[in-house]
Amino acid sequence: MAEHPAYPVGLRLSGRRVVVLGGGQVAQRRLPALIAAGADIVLVSPEATPSVEAMADAGEITWVRRGYEDGDLAEAWYALIATSDPAANTAASAEAERHRVWCVRSDDADQATAWTPATGHSEGVTVAVLTTHARGRDPRHTAAIRDAVVEGLRDGTLVAPHHRTRTPGVALVGGGPGDPDLITVRGRRLLAEADVVIADRLGPRDLLAELPPHVEVIDAAKIPYGRYMAQEAINNALVEHAKQGKAVVRLKGGDPFVFGRGMEEVQALAEAGIPCTVVPGISSSISVPGAAGIPVTHRGVAHEFTVVSGHVAPDDERSLVDWPSLARLTGTLVVLMGVDKIGKIAETLVAHGRSPETPVALVQEGTTAAQRRVDATLATVAETVRAEDVKPPAVIVIGEVVRVGPAPSA
Repeated sequence: MAEHPAYPVGLRLSGRRVVVLGGGQVAQRRLPALIAAGADIVLVSPEATPSVEAMADAGEITWVRRGYEDGDLAEAWYALIATSDPAANTAASAEAERHRVWCVRSDDADQATAWTPATGHSEGVTVAVLTTHARGRDPRHTAAIRDAVVEGLRDGTLVAPHHRTRTPGVALVGGGPGDPDLITVRGRRLLAEADVVIADRLGPRDLLAELPPHVEVIDAAKIPYGRYMAQEAINNALVEHAKQGKAVVRLKGGDPFVFGRGMEEVQALAEAGIPCTVVPGISSSISVPGAAGIPVTHRGVAHEFTVVSGHVAPDDERSLVDWPSLARLTGTLVVLMGVDKIGKIAETLVAHGRSPETPVALVQEGTTAAQRRVDATLATVAETVRAEDVKPPAVIVIGEVVRVGPAPSA
Protein backbone atom coordinates (compact mmCIF):
# COMPACT_ATOMS: atom_id res chain seq x y z
CA MET A 1 0.00 0.00 0.00
CA ALA A 2 1.31 3.45 -0.95
CA GLU A 3 2.54 5.60 1.91
CA HIS A 4 0.65 8.84 2.32
CA PRO A 5 1.80 12.01 4.05
CA ALA A 6 0.49 12.88 7.49
CA TYR A 7 -2.42 15.31 7.71
CA PRO A 8 -1.47 18.27 9.93
CA VAL A 9 -4.05 19.46 12.43
CA GLY A 10 -4.18 21.36 15.73
CA LEU A 11 -5.86 19.57 18.61
CA ARG A 12 -8.00 21.58 21.04
CA LEU A 13 -7.56 19.57 24.21
CA SER A 14 -8.87 21.96 26.85
CA GLY A 15 -10.88 19.96 29.41
CA ARG A 16 -10.47 16.76 27.41
CA ARG A 17 -8.94 13.56 28.78
CA VAL A 18 -5.36 12.86 27.72
CA VAL A 19 -3.56 9.74 28.91
CA VAL A 20 0.21 9.62 29.21
CA LEU A 21 1.84 6.23 29.75
CA GLY A 22 5.32 6.43 31.26
CA GLY A 23 6.77 9.12 33.51
CA GLY A 24 10.28 9.37 32.07
CA GLN A 25 12.12 11.93 29.98
CA VAL A 26 9.67 11.83 27.06
CA ALA A 27 6.75 12.63 29.37
CA GLN A 28 8.81 15.34 31.07
CA ARG A 29 9.34 17.06 27.70
CA ARG A 30 5.77 16.68 26.43
CA LEU A 31 3.69 17.31 29.55
CA PRO A 32 4.24 21.10 29.81
CA ALA A 33 2.62 21.72 26.41
CA LEU A 34 -0.31 19.45 27.27
CA ILE A 35 -0.76 21.29 30.56
CA ALA A 36 -0.62 24.63 28.75
CA ALA A 37 -3.31 23.35 26.37
CA GLY A 38 -5.63 22.85 29.36
CA ALA A 39 -5.90 19.08 28.93
CA ASP A 40 -7.25 16.83 31.69
CA ILE A 41 -4.11 14.70 32.00
CA VAL A 42 -3.85 11.27 33.56
CA LEU A 43 -0.35 9.86 33.94
CA VAL A 44 -0.11 6.09 34.30
CA SER A 45 3.34 5.01 35.47
CA PRO A 46 4.83 3.23 38.49
CA GLU A 47 7.51 5.93 38.75
CA ALA A 48 8.33 9.37 37.39
CA THR A 49 11.18 11.83 37.10
CA PRO A 50 11.37 14.48 39.84
CA SER A 51 10.07 17.12 37.41
CA VAL A 52 7.05 15.01 36.45
CA GLU A 53 6.40 14.20 40.10
CA ALA A 54 6.41 17.93 40.84
CA MET A 55 3.68 18.42 38.21
CA ALA A 56 1.58 15.82 39.99
CA ASP A 57 2.24 17.40 43.40
CA ALA A 58 1.14 20.76 42.00
CA GLY A 59 -2.13 19.26 40.79
CA GLU A 60 -1.35 19.87 37.12
CA ILE A 61 -1.75 16.16 36.31
CA THR A 62 -3.33 13.12 37.94
CA TRP A 63 -0.79 10.37 38.60
CA VAL A 64 -1.90 6.73 38.74
CA ARG A 65 1.12 4.93 40.21
CA ARG A 66 1.12 1.60 38.38
CA GLY A 67 1.89 0.12 35.01
CA TYR A 68 -0.43 0.17 32.00
CA GLU A 69 -3.61 -1.92 32.12
CA ASP A 70 -6.11 -2.59 29.37
CA GLY A 71 -8.88 0.01 29.57
CA ASP A 72 -6.62 2.91 30.60
CA LEU A 73 -7.33 4.69 27.33
CA ALA A 74 -11.10 4.56 27.68
CA GLU A 75 -12.72 7.95 27.08
CA ALA A 76 -9.38 9.46 26.09
CA TRP A 77 -9.12 11.92 23.21
CA TYR A 78 -5.37 11.64 22.85
CA ALA A 79 -2.66 9.35 24.20
CA LEU A 80 1.09 9.56 24.55
CA ILE A 81 2.70 6.13 24.92
CA ALA A 82 6.22 6.37 26.27
CA THR A 83 6.93 3.50 28.66
CA SER A 84 10.14 1.47 28.73
CA ASP A 85 8.14 -1.76 28.22
CA PRO A 86 7.75 -2.57 24.48
CA ALA A 87 4.97 -5.10 25.18
CA ALA A 88 2.97 -2.52 27.16
CA ASN A 89 3.49 0.05 24.41
CA THR A 90 2.22 -2.41 21.78
CA ALA A 91 -0.81 -3.36 23.85
CA ALA A 92 -1.66 0.28 24.55
CA SER A 93 -1.27 1.14 20.89
CA ALA A 94 -3.70 -1.64 19.97
CA GLU A 95 -6.20 -0.33 22.54
CA ALA A 96 -5.90 3.15 21.07
CA GLU A 97 -6.64 1.72 17.63
CA ARG A 98 -9.73 -0.11 18.91
CA HIS A 99 -11.11 2.97 20.68
CA ARG A 100 -10.11 5.34 17.85
CA VAL A 101 -7.87 7.39 20.13
CA TRP A 102 -5.17 9.39 18.40
CA CYS A 103 -1.96 7.94 19.75
CA VAL A 104 1.72 8.95 19.71
CA ARG A 105 4.39 6.33 20.37
CA SER A 106 7.87 7.36 21.40
CA ASP A 107 9.42 3.98 20.59
CA ASP A 108 7.86 3.24 17.18
CA ALA A 109 6.46 6.08 15.11
CA ASP A 110 5.38 3.69 12.34
CA GLN A 111 2.90 2.02 14.70
CA ALA A 112 1.43 5.31 15.92
CA THR A 113 -1.67 7.02 14.57
CA ALA A 114 -0.25 10.50 15.25
CA TRP A 115 3.13 12.19 15.26
CA THR A 116 4.30 15.03 17.45
CA PRO A 117 5.66 17.94 15.40
CA ALA A 118 8.60 20.08 16.42
CA THR A 119 6.88 23.16 17.80
CA GLY A 120 7.84 26.67 18.81
CA HIS A 121 6.03 29.87 19.72
CA SER A 122 6.42 33.55 18.94
CA GLU A 123 3.98 36.33 19.85
CA GLY A 124 0.79 34.31 19.59
CA VAL A 125 1.93 32.19 16.64
CA THR A 126 2.62 28.47 16.98
CA VAL A 127 5.06 26.98 14.49
CA ALA A 128 4.78 23.21 13.97
CA VAL A 129 7.14 21.34 11.64
CA LEU A 130 6.25 17.79 10.62
CA THR A 131 8.17 15.39 8.40
CA THR A 132 6.00 14.33 5.46
CA HIS A 133 6.52 10.57 5.74
CA ALA A 134 7.34 8.22 8.59
CA ARG A 135 10.18 6.61 6.70
CA GLY A 136 13.38 8.61 7.01
CA ARG A 137 12.07 10.91 9.73
CA ASP A 138 14.87 12.97 11.25
CA PRO A 139 13.82 14.83 14.42
CA ARG A 140 16.99 16.94 14.32
CA HIS A 141 16.14 18.19 10.84
CA THR A 142 12.58 19.18 11.75
CA ALA A 143 13.80 20.83 14.96
CA ALA A 144 16.38 22.83 13.01
CA ILE A 145 13.69 24.08 10.61
CA ARG A 146 11.44 24.94 13.54
CA ASP A 147 14.22 26.89 15.24
CA ALA A 148 15.03 28.84 12.07
CA VAL A 149 11.41 29.86 11.54
CA VAL A 150 10.82 30.82 15.18
CA GLU A 151 14.05 32.81 15.33
CA GLY A 152 13.07 34.65 12.16
CA LEU A 153 9.69 35.55 13.64
CA ARG A 154 11.20 36.66 16.92
CA ASP A 155 13.96 38.85 15.51
CA GLY A 156 11.77 40.24 12.74
CA THR A 157 13.77 38.86 9.80
CA LEU A 158 10.85 36.66 8.80
CA VAL A 159 7.81 38.90 8.43
CA ALA A 160 5.22 38.82 5.67
CA PRO A 161 5.70 42.15 3.83
CA HIS A 162 1.99 42.98 3.72
CA HIS A 163 1.27 41.84 7.27
CA ARG A 164 4.04 43.58 9.14
CA THR A 165 3.02 44.01 12.75
CA ARG A 166 3.54 47.39 14.35
CA THR A 167 3.55 48.29 17.99
CA PRO A 168 1.88 51.69 18.44
CA GLY A 169 3.63 54.29 20.54
CA VAL A 170 7.13 53.97 21.89
CA ALA A 171 9.15 50.93 22.92
CA LEU A 172 11.88 51.68 25.42
CA VAL A 173 14.37 48.93 24.63
CA GLY A 174 17.43 47.97 26.64
CA GLY A 175 20.03 46.95 24.08
CA GLY A 176 22.39 45.19 26.46
CA PRO A 177 26.10 45.79 27.03
CA GLY A 178 27.22 46.12 23.40
CA ASP A 179 27.34 42.72 21.72
CA PRO A 180 24.36 42.73 19.32
CA ASP A 181 23.62 39.10 20.20
CA LEU A 182 22.91 40.13 23.80
CA ILE A 183 19.78 42.15 23.10
CA THR A 184 16.60 40.34 24.16
CA VAL A 185 14.48 38.51 21.61
CA ARG A 186 11.62 40.93 22.19
CA GLY A 187 13.88 43.94 21.80
CA ARG A 188 15.21 42.68 18.49
CA ARG A 189 11.70 42.02 17.18
CA LEU A 190 10.53 45.51 18.11
CA LEU A 191 13.54 46.97 16.32
CA ALA A 192 12.50 45.08 13.18
CA GLU A 193 9.00 46.58 13.43
CA ALA A 194 10.15 50.16 14.01
CA ASP A 195 9.62 53.18 11.77
CA VAL A 196 11.95 55.34 13.85
CA VAL A 197 14.85 54.37 16.11
CA ILE A 198 16.33 56.92 18.49
CA ALA A 199 19.61 55.40 19.62
CA ASP A 200 22.13 56.13 22.35
CA ARG A 201 25.85 56.13 21.69
CA LEU A 202 26.25 53.12 24.00
CA GLY A 203 23.52 51.06 22.35
CA PRO A 204 24.46 48.02 20.24
CA ARG A 205 25.44 49.91 17.06
CA ASP A 206 25.76 46.81 14.87
CA LEU A 207 22.00 46.28 15.12
CA LEU A 208 21.34 49.58 13.39
CA ALA A 209 23.09 48.38 10.24
CA GLU A 210 20.54 45.55 9.97
CA LEU A 211 17.53 47.86 9.82
CA PRO A 212 15.63 48.24 6.52
CA PRO A 213 16.35 51.40 4.49
CA HIS A 214 12.98 53.00 5.29
CA VAL A 215 13.70 53.10 9.04
CA GLU A 216 14.74 56.54 10.26
CA VAL A 217 17.68 56.24 12.67
CA ILE A 218 18.30 59.22 14.92
CA ASP A 219 21.45 59.61 17.00
CA ALA A 220 20.23 60.89 20.36
CA ALA A 221 23.53 62.70 20.87
CA LYS A 222 22.90 64.78 17.73
CA ILE A 223 19.30 65.89 18.38
CA PRO A 224 19.28 69.70 18.20
CA TYR A 225 18.83 70.90 21.77
CA GLY A 226 18.07 74.58 21.21
CA ARG A 227 16.47 75.89 24.38
CA TYR A 228 15.98 72.35 25.70
CA MET A 229 18.28 70.33 27.89
CA ALA A 230 19.52 67.17 26.17
CA GLN A 231 17.08 64.83 27.92
CA GLU A 232 14.14 67.14 27.35
CA ALA A 233 14.99 67.28 23.65
CA ILE A 234 15.04 63.49 23.46
CA ASN A 235 11.69 63.31 25.26
CA ASN A 236 10.18 65.77 22.79
CA ALA A 237 11.54 63.82 19.81
CA LEU A 238 9.94 60.61 21.13
CA VAL A 239 6.58 62.34 21.58
CA GLU A 240 6.73 64.08 18.21
CA HIS A 241 7.40 60.92 16.20
CA ALA A 242 4.91 58.83 18.15
CA LYS A 243 2.16 61.43 17.58
CA GLN A 244 2.75 61.04 13.85
CA GLY A 245 1.53 57.46 14.20
CA LYS A 246 4.98 55.92 13.88
CA ALA A 247 6.31 52.91 15.74
CA VAL A 248 9.23 54.36 17.70
CA VAL A 249 12.02 52.46 19.43
CA ARG A 250 14.19 54.22 21.97
CA LEU A 251 17.30 52.04 21.93
CA LYS A 252 19.43 52.40 25.04
CA GLY A 253 22.56 50.64 26.22
CA GLY A 254 22.31 48.12 29.04
CA ASP A 255 18.98 48.29 30.88
CA PRO A 256 16.81 51.42 30.52
CA PHE A 257 16.35 51.77 34.27
CA VAL A 258 19.98 51.24 35.38
CA PHE A 259 21.45 54.75 35.17
CA GLY A 260 19.71 55.11 31.81
CA ARG A 261 17.20 57.87 32.64
CA GLY A 262 14.55 55.57 31.23
CA MET A 263 11.90 56.53 33.76
CA GLU A 264 12.21 60.19 32.78
CA GLU A 265 11.27 59.19 29.23
CA VAL A 266 8.41 56.99 30.44
CA GLN A 267 7.06 59.89 32.50
CA ALA A 268 7.28 62.31 29.58
CA LEU A 269 5.44 59.88 27.32
CA ALA A 270 2.75 59.28 29.95
CA GLU A 271 2.18 63.03 30.30
CA ALA A 272 1.74 63.24 26.51
CA GLY A 273 -0.66 60.29 26.49
CA ILE A 274 1.72 58.12 24.45
CA PRO A 275 1.68 54.36 25.20
CA CYS A 276 5.09 53.02 26.13
CA THR A 277 6.40 49.47 26.29
CA VAL A 278 9.48 48.87 28.44
CA VAL A 279 11.76 46.03 27.38
CA PRO A 280 14.42 45.29 30.02
CA GLY A 281 17.99 44.81 28.88
CA ILE A 282 21.03 42.95 30.16
CA SER A 283 22.82 45.36 32.45
CA SER A 284 26.53 45.94 31.86
CA SER A 285 27.00 45.91 35.64
CA ILE A 286 26.72 42.11 35.61
CA SER A 287 27.33 41.06 32.02
CA VAL A 288 30.56 42.94 31.38
CA PRO A 289 32.37 41.55 34.45
CA GLY A 290 31.07 38.10 33.48
CA ALA A 291 32.40 38.48 29.93
CA ALA A 292 35.81 39.29 31.43
CA GLY A 293 35.75 36.20 33.66
CA ILE A 294 34.72 37.98 36.85
CA PRO A 295 31.67 36.81 38.84
CA VAL A 296 30.10 39.61 40.85
CA THR A 297 29.33 37.05 43.59
CA HIS A 298 31.10 33.81 44.48
CA ARG A 299 30.53 31.29 47.24
CA GLY A 300 32.81 32.00 50.19
CA VAL A 301 34.04 35.27 48.67
CA ALA A 302 31.16 37.69 48.17
CA HIS A 303 27.55 37.40 49.27
CA GLU A 304 26.51 40.77 47.88
CA PHE A 305 27.27 43.19 45.11
CA THR A 306 26.49 46.88 44.91
CA VAL A 307 26.15 48.86 41.69
CA VAL A 308 26.94 52.55 41.91
CA SER A 309 27.27 55.43 39.49
CA GLY A 310 30.67 57.09 39.50
CA HIS A 311 29.82 60.04 37.28
CA VAL A 312 29.83 62.34 40.31
CA ALA A 313 32.93 62.37 42.51
CA PRO A 314 32.58 61.40 46.19
CA ASP A 315 33.45 64.93 47.35
CA ASP A 316 30.93 66.56 45.01
CA GLU A 317 27.97 68.05 46.88
CA ARG A 318 25.65 66.59 44.20
CA SER A 319 26.63 63.02 45.08
CA LEU A 320 23.83 60.83 46.45
CA VAL A 321 26.14 57.92 47.27
CA ASP A 322 27.08 57.04 50.84
CA TRP A 323 30.70 56.22 50.08
CA PRO A 324 31.76 55.68 53.73
CA SER A 325 29.11 52.96 54.07
CA LEU A 326 30.21 51.34 50.81
CA ALA A 327 33.77 51.25 52.09
CA ARG A 328 32.64 49.17 55.08
CA LEU A 329 30.93 46.51 52.93
CA THR A 330 32.80 43.28 52.32
CA GLY A 331 31.17 42.38 49.02
CA THR A 332 31.70 43.47 45.44
CA LEU A 333 31.43 47.06 44.31
CA VAL A 334 30.64 47.66 40.62
CA VAL A 335 31.15 51.23 39.43
CA LEU A 336 29.64 52.47 36.17
CA MET A 337 30.61 55.74 34.48
CA GLY A 338 33.52 56.17 36.85
CA VAL A 339 36.70 56.04 34.79
CA ASP A 340 37.60 59.71 35.18
CA LYS A 341 36.64 59.73 38.88
CA ILE A 342 38.20 56.38 39.89
CA GLY A 343 41.19 58.03 41.59
CA LYS A 344 38.98 59.99 43.96
CA ILE A 345 36.69 56.99 44.46
CA ALA A 346 39.60 54.73 45.40
CA GLU A 347 41.03 57.36 47.75
CA THR A 348 37.66 57.74 49.49
CA LEU A 349 37.14 53.99 49.89
CA VAL A 350 40.61 53.56 51.42
CA ALA A 351 40.11 56.53 53.71
CA HIS A 352 36.98 54.89 55.12
CA GLY A 353 38.39 51.42 55.70
CA ARG A 354 38.86 49.46 52.47
CA SER A 355 42.31 47.95 52.15
CA PRO A 356 44.51 49.68 49.57
CA GLU A 357 45.39 46.18 48.32
CA THR A 358 41.78 45.47 47.35
CA PRO A 359 41.87 44.21 43.74
CA VAL A 360 40.28 46.28 40.99
CA ALA A 361 39.50 45.36 37.39
CA LEU A 362 38.53 47.78 34.65
CA VAL A 363 36.77 46.22 31.66
CA GLN A 364 36.68 48.57 28.70
CA GLU A 365 34.22 48.10 25.78
CA GLY A 366 32.91 44.92 27.45
CA THR A 367 31.35 42.16 25.28
CA THR A 368 32.52 43.84 22.06
CA ALA A 369 35.45 42.97 19.79
CA ALA A 370 37.40 45.83 21.42
CA GLN A 371 37.02 44.47 24.97
CA ARG A 372 40.07 44.67 27.20
CA ARG A 373 40.65 44.15 30.90
CA VAL A 374 43.10 46.09 33.04
CA ASP A 375 43.83 45.00 36.62
CA ALA A 376 45.05 47.09 39.53
CA THR A 377 44.41 47.69 43.25
CA LEU A 378 42.77 50.59 45.02
CA ALA A 379 46.26 51.92 45.72
CA THR A 380 47.38 51.78 42.09
CA VAL A 381 44.20 52.19 40.03
CA ALA A 382 44.47 55.93 39.41
CA GLU A 383 47.97 55.65 37.98
CA THR A 384 47.07 52.45 36.09
CA VAL A 385 44.16 54.19 34.33
CA ARG A 386 46.52 56.94 33.19
CA ALA A 387 49.33 54.60 32.19
CA GLU A 388 47.05 52.18 30.32
CA ASP A 389 44.95 54.98 28.83
CA VAL A 390 41.67 53.39 29.91
CA LYS A 391 38.75 55.16 28.28
CA PRO A 392 34.98 55.05 28.80
CA PRO A 393 32.85 53.07 28.54
CA ALA A 394 34.39 50.82 31.15
CA VAL A 395 32.92 48.86 34.03
CA ILE A 396 34.99 48.91 37.22
CA VAL A 397 34.86 45.94 39.60
CA ILE A 398 36.25 46.32 43.12
CA GLY A 399 36.61 43.35 45.44
CA GLU A 400 38.09 39.91 45.95
CA VAL A 401 35.97 38.42 43.14
CA VAL A 402 38.44 40.00 40.72
CA ARG A 403 40.93 37.26 41.70
CA VAL A 404 38.48 34.34 41.58
CA GLY A 405 38.63 33.47 37.88
CA PRO A 406 41.62 32.51 35.72
CA ALA A 407 44.31 35.14 35.48
CA PRO A 408 43.61 37.51 32.57
CA SER A 409 45.72 36.95 29.49
CA ALA A 410 48.39 39.49 28.78
